[in-house]
Formats: sequence, structure tokens, C-alpha cells
Amino acid sequence: MMCEISWHSDLEDFATNGPRDRCSSCYKPATAMLAEAQLHQIGLSSQLSTSDRNRARELARSIALDKIPTYLIDGVPVGEHAMAGTLRFFARGDLRGEPYAELITRRYFEASLLTYYACRHLFGGDKFDVVVLNHGIYVPQGLIAETARRQGVRVVTWHPAYRRGCFIFNHDETYHQGLLNEPIEHWVNMKWRAEHRTQIEDYLQSRWIGKNDWVTFHRDPEFDIDAISREIGVDFSRPVVGLLTNVVWDAQLHYRANAFPGMLDWLLKTIAYFAARPELQLLIRIHPAEMTGTVPSRQLAIDEIGRTFQSLPGNIFIIPPNSRVSTYVAMTKCNAVLIYGTKTGVELTSSGIPVIVAGEAWIRGKGLTLDARSQEEYLRLLDTLPLAGKLDANTRDRALKYAYHFFFRRMIPIDAIVQANGWPPFAVDIEGLSDLEPGKSSGLDVICEGILFNKPFVYHAEDGVPTSAPSSI
Repeated sequence: MMCEISWHSDLEDFATNGPRDRCSSCYKPATAMLAEAQLHQIGLSSQLSTSDRNRARELARSIALDKIPTYLIDGVPVGEHAMAGTLRFFARGDLRGEPYAELITRRYFEASLLTYYACRHLFGGDKFDVVVLNHGIYVPQGLIAETARRQGVRVVTWHPAYRRGCFIFNHDETYHQGLLNEPIEHWVNMKWRAEHRTQIEDYLQSRWIGKNDWVTFHRDPEFDIDAISREIGVDFSRPVVGLLTNVVWDAQLHYRANAFPGMLDWLLKTIAYFAARPELQLLIRIHPAEMTGTVPSRQLAIDEIGRTFQSLPGNIFIIPPNSRVSTYVAMTKCNAVLIYGTKTGVELTSSGIPVIVAGEAWIRGKGLTLDARSQEEYLRLLDTLPLAGKLDANTRDRALKYAYHFFFRRMIPIDAIVQANGWPPFAVDIEGLSDLEPGKSSGLDVICEGILFNKPFVYHAEDGVPTSAPSSI
């Protein structure tokens, strides 16, 4: 997963020899840390036999390339995670025009097989109660999680959250899928008072510049609606429908909720639809992370649009990824917003903006959005545009409650983790192990109880526990 195309100028060497120059920077400090803590280490490679290695190498060489994405072993989607890892490496949603795509896909597939074989041996006995790992997708984490579940070992995944000083933990699967499947009962009946509403409204406003978050994609955003109108050419005095893209390559895994094969297919078919609706304006915001994300995209949505449409109709406007236009300001001026998988649906519904969902966005299924389960249903929803008005007061209140749950209860603060310069953007700040004892950090207690006793990873911020971000170092 640590391999990115921007770090490997010689793709032929990478395809032939793999990431030889990357392993030591991760492995050596991790080994030293575990040794100092006197924790027993089991190398993944120690679980592999010569026959495992030979079988993985031969299968990766011989299987038809088009069979890799759907390849299963005992129900484990070995090929799907390999394909996701390959796309992440190339920072693309497909591999058209990449001369070393096949060789590198086969390398990722071999790595997936090796991870699966090793973990099948490792988890084959009764030695493990729970596996805790970051992300839970790609190679190797996705295969570790999938194989552990298949072997009856409980899985916990974690990832840095959006709010500074916070992390998201999830049972059984990556949080990408866990937030889609989370029972509504986890939040719909939570304690809800005026101060909670004010707290989440203040935080959502802060996200316009990201001052309380680990990472922000917007630098010095433009908030003036007249300036935005002049820059883009859109007329906000007439009906405008917004559309928010995702980064094309990001986590191209199978989700049951998708009405389209992929984000690009949804985007291009939506443009074609609006080309026949000249009375409506479509305002497309290309995700800024295409340029400013951790892995900048090498397949740009705006290029894909240009490849399909030589010229856009006069009612379709694009905010490019490098534009300073505030996404929040532009979208809150729209009659409705179309999304595929962006979390911004949580924020837009909290502002009263109607949202139509075509993909795996976390806001789907919460009783807040118009959710398409097929392309036909999506087109029928588009036929209802423009809508009569914003979300009613009860729906907006429900949206704010879910946003509170999402940003303040599922994102768990850890007092011992503070912001730091560089990557990762956080550091451990403790004076001794006593700082980690039960009762010292309510967030850490929630995490430990979830890992040890299978309790929900829900931090009850509504009970009056301080939720301000930790100080920086």
C-alpha cells in the first residue's frame, strides 16, 4: 500500500523487482518499537512455505488478466483487493494506456495471494481473538481482514478521522462500508438538546476552512457568491443543480448500494441527461483532492468529460479541482445536489439542501436523502427536478443529529494523540504508561472496550464529555 507511482520513476524496475527501496523505512522502525515494548513479533513471511510462494507466483503469471478482479479463494476476494491496490498505485480508476499495467497488476495479485496464504496459516488455530489493523482495504490490509473473518477471528479496523485528534474505529469491516451499514438505532434516539445542535452547526461551519480538521483541501477559499458566479458563469438566479465528484481511483471496491458501475459512468450519464434539460443548470464541482490529495490523481474527471463531450452544452458548468471556489457556498445555492460517494452529503443535508445519492455515500439510507437503487430509479429522480424547496425543519434536525453522531460520536478523540508537522500529522504525547490507564482518556476507554469486549465504537459526546481538539505540538 505504501507504493505510489510518483515514487517509482522506473516502472519496469518496479514491475520486475517490486518496492525494494520502500520496505526498510517502515519495517525497521516498527520492529524497533515492538522490540522495545517487549512484544512478540511474528513475521508474515514466516508463515509462508516454498510451495505457497511457488503457487502464488505461478497463479499470478498464468491467470487471464481479466479474471483477476473477480478471483476468489474460499469466498475471499483476493483479486478485488489486488485490483484496488493496482489502481491506487497508478492513481487511476482504470488502466487504459499504462504500458506496465499488466505486469504491476500481476505483482499486486501475487502479493494478495501471499498475504492470503500467510494469514490462512496464521489464523488457522485458536491463537487469536481479534485482529486490529488500519484501513481494512487494499494489499495487504484488506486480505488480512478478509482472511481473519473467514477463519472466525474478529476484526477491528481504524483510520484517522476528519476532526483533529480523532480516529474512526469499526467492527468487522472498513469504516467505508461500516458507516453505510451502521444501524440507525445507534444515533436516532440519542440525547439531543439545543447545545448539541449549536455544537455541530459551529463545527460544520468550521469545515468551510478546515480549521478543526487534520487535513483540508481548500486553501483561502472564495466565499463571495457574485465572484463565484462571474468565475464559473453560472446564474444562481435560475435553477441550479449541483454535482460533486469523487477522486476517480479512490477505493474502487464493490459496494452493494451502487446504482452505476463506477463514478465516471454516473458522471458522464448525468451530463448527458442534463444536456437534454436546458431549463436546468448543472454545476459540477471536481474534487479538489484530484490535485491536493495524498495521492494526486493521474486520471482527471475533467479530462474524461472532455474525452466524451467535445463541447459542453451552455447549461453545464465545471468548477475545476484547482479553483478557489468554496464547494460549500456553491452547493448551498443549488436547488439540489447529486452525489456518488462523497461524505459532503452529511453536511449538505444538515444545511437543508436536498441530496440525490447514486453511490455508496454514507448519508444513504438514513432517511435524509433520495437514494437511487438503479440507473432507472436515478433518472426518475432527476425527472423530478427542480424540487419544490429545501428540506423541512424535521428532516434538517434529523440530518444535524446524524452529523453530530458522525463527527462527534463515531470520531473518537484520544488525549494522548496530538497534532504534529509532517506525515503522519499526529504524534503520541505521554509521559508514561500511567497516562494510558483506564479512566485517564474516555476516548481511549471506548476504543479499548470495543477491541476487547466487542462494544460499539461510539463516543458519547452528548453526555457532556469535552470534545474540543487537543492542543498542538
